[in-house]
Amino acid sequence: MYKVFVNELPLILTNKLSETGDGEYFPLNEDSIQEAIKALKKKKLNAAYIYHPNHEEILKKFTKRIPLTVAAGGVVTNAKGKVMFIYRNDKWDLPKGKLEKGESIEDCAIREVMEETGVKGLRVENFLKTTYHIYKDKGTHTLKEVHWFAMRTEYTGKLKPEKKEGIEKVKWKGPKKIQKALQNSYTNIKILFE
Repeated sequence: MYKVFVNELPLILTNKLSETGDGEYFPLNEDSIQEAIKALKKKKLNAAYIYHPNHEEILKKFTKRIPLTVAAGGVVTNAKGKVMFIYRNDKWDLPKGKLEKGESIEDCAIREVMEETGVKGLRVENFLKTTYHIYKDKGTHTLKEVHWFAMRTEYTGKLKPEKKEGIEKVKWKGPKKIQKALQNSYTNIKILFE
């Protein structure tokens, strides 16, 4: 099962019909996928399910119909145990970005965090999880697959939001402020803190 978010509502790719109980079922074809995305965007459904019997094939077949962008990002903790957040599009988010040709997923995550925040001396501790969401890119619905890593840094220098990426602020947040930030964040970001 893959949970893909469309405007914060789940589009679930599944090989089990029993999981399609509380939402509408759509077959895995171009028209049905677009119909499911549209219904979620317009909030006509709380959840939609795309069914295909083969779990190994479902994501591959889905991305033949919806273009895939692979990205990576980080949940960065500093020496004080605070986590770094970025503020963009009126939401608290985490730094992430697109994979470049020939780059490893881990290198992408480190590069993107550095570019978007100005933080240096990052080390990857471990892989956290992969999240999925659909966004519009040049008028086309695109599936973004983000690989998230837990990272640490001893960096105490100035944080530099990458303005050309629309990032207004970069902040270190302790437990209370993390909870507050997550109230104005994306479902995929909240999942990383569960």
